[in-house]
Amino acid sequence: MEYRHELKFMVSDLTIEKLRYRLAPFMENDEHQQGDFYTIRSLYFDDYFDSCLGENLAGTDDRFKYRIRFYRGNLDYINLEKKYKKRGMTKKESESLDINQVKSYLAGGYDETNGRLTTELLAANLKSGMQPKCIVEYDRCAFVEPAGNVRITFDMNLRGSTEVERFLDNDVEFALPVMNPGMHILEVKYDEFLPRHILQLVDINNLQRQSFSKYAIVREVLS
Repeated sequence: MEYRHELKFMVSDLTIEKLRYRLAPFMENDEHQQGDFYTIRSLYFDDYFDSCLGENLAGTDDRFKYRIRFYRGNLDYINLEKKYKKRGMTKKESESLDINQVKSYLAGGYDETNGRLTTELLAANLKSGMQPKCIVEYDRCAFVEPAGNVRITFDMNLRGSTEVERFLDNDVEFALPVMNPGMHILEVKYDEFLPRHILQLVDINNLQRQSFSKYAIVREVLS
């Protein structure tokens, strides 16, 4: 598992539409997409001291956080993930969870029988009170390119909630918008290189790269 480059940008509705129009003839949609976009919902964990939030806000290097995630409302495919960040690059580990394990986390129970990450999360809970802190949800349009293992995502309508007990609810209305209307997130991820034609299509040089976390945005806005 190697670290990957991850570039982030705040972009407008107009920029997203322009870039989607440019990329569609040259890149494929990712495996989760069955239409114009798909919805991602994540449950983020933090400890008694909100260490993950503090590290995000401070830009601390070499950090990680835990989250549980599912796609398109599909509760048959749920993952516990540990995402690392180091010198502007990221990598991710994941393990499958079943819905009963997720319900246990929401109720304050922890399970170490499924694998290494669940055992780690149990240890973090016992040591520093690592527990669910917020829900992060957004609609994603994603393009992929095998050369360079490139992944370009438009994460739209970022919203969140601190009602963590509702993580498995079908009702999406409880999640509140956390960004200015018409503003969304563009992410460009790749391994060792970004192909020249994609660099030109996205026109990265005319975008302002930023460092931020969806988790931190939700926590700050809803605090």
